[in-house]
Amino acid sequence: MSDTSSTENNGTFFLQSCQSLQSKQTVQLYDSWAETYEQDSATMKYRAPNVALDFLNTNFSGSREDVRVLDVACGSGLLAKLMVELGFRLFVGVDGSKSMLEQAAKTGLYQDLRLALLGTEPLPVQPGLFDIVIIVGALDFGFVPVSVVRELCQAAKPGGYVCMMRGDHTGPAASIYKKDLEKELRLMENEGLWSLVGIKLTDRYMKEPPKVCERDESHYISGTVYLYKTAS
Repeated sequence: MSDTSSTENNGTFFLQSCQSLQSKQTVQLYDSWAETYEQDSATMKYRAPNVALDFLNTNFSGSREDVRVLDVACGSGLLAKLMVELGFRLFVGVDGSKSMLEQAAKTGLYQDLRLALLGTEPLPVQPGLFDIVIIVGALDFGFVPVSVVRELCQAAKPGGYVCMMRGDHTGPAASIYKKDLEKELRLMENEGLWSLVGIKLTDRYMKEPPKVCERDESHYISGTVYLYKTAS
């Protein structure tokens, strides 16, 4: 087996395992995945951070150097690496995996990194502090519960942006999660907490795990970016 095939199989194993676990078990799995996470993500053609940032960057105006970014479920710091290329400089990262935060610290890009298991612990940041709050990939069953989106909104400054991206994974649990998430997003909009800037759909979120898609050619999971602006 080639190194590429082995790497892709490793990533597939971790992702499929996460979808059947609860949050604390998911964290343990990510702790063991931390050292090879970015290599595995590249092999699996994980495009979610790029798609989310392209959409955010298109809709964001202002000086990027002075913008405070809260990177929720920051993992190894992959998102911050991409944002630096766009001119962003100020990052605070939050993740439930200590090993992932250790990898993120090695990037030298974060002013602060905080450990928290979202859903069981509050988001460990001051409310109303951040110009941008972003979460990519963690909004799904077994990861971050839907209730956390209100904390994301609260962390943003008045008039700040909240960017959320998730993959449209298959299965009953993922379908229920998406329905509940979009219901909550609309409810928060109706409550006047934020307004919808836009929604972007992509057919290239990441490669479909081989055990899900057993065809010869490469197939991809679709994904959705939700971008909101908080009330001023």
